[in-house]
Amino acid sequence: MLTISNISCVRGHKPLFTPLSFSLQAGQALHLEGDNGVGKTSLLRIICGLSPADSGEVLWNGHALTRQHPEVVEAFRATLCYMGHNLSLKEDLTPIENLLFEAQVAGRSLSHEKGMDALRKMGLNSRAHLPLRVLSQGQKRRTALARLSVTAAKLWVLDEPFVALDAHSLDNLRALLANHVQQGGMLLFTSHQAVELLQTNGHAIEVQPIRLVAA
Repeated sequence: MLTISNISCVRGHKPLFTPLSFSLQAGQALHLEGDNGVGKTSLLRIICGLSPADSGEVLWNGHALTRQHPEVVEAFRATLCYMGHNLSLKEDLTPIENLLFEAQVAGRSLSHEKGMDALRKMGLNSRAHLPLRVLSQGQKRRTALARLSVTAAKLWVLDEPFVALDAHSLDNLRALLANHVQQGGMLLFTSHQAVELLQTNGHAIEVQPIRLVAA
């Protein structure tokens, strides 16, 4: 379980949002909502340990994610897949090379076949062997999203994952996210519009809204 307890964030001596608390368990999906500039990305970075909170705690299975509990932090990172605005891709590598390289760095086994299958799901099979630098922004984003098909992480934290996707890719991503939750995964994402997560069998996954309120 991921627990957010009275988290706040200050920028320029001004709090971005009122203190926020919520929890996320296996088999749940949370949609983080809020106006532009309210701090959604900042909150996700705090949750993932990339930025410090000004108050409050982030807990994993009831234990605070702090330097005093390195074993908890390590266990949390092992189950986390975070995707922010920076796609963290290498422009000189192809999409398939990016997937294989990332798996190798993470110490995971990924075959060329499974990597290609992940790219096919994102409609990139015809672009899989082109340098990333020649692809459109939407194709680069789909390359990054293909990681979700090959990760073993149970907790997915995604910042605006639906941006710059065509209708077909959007449907594929919604099904991928829904199936992840249905199989016991955890999902926290931001989006400026309401999103319905439909499995490939047409069944919808319940998505609980969490709203950030400007301080």
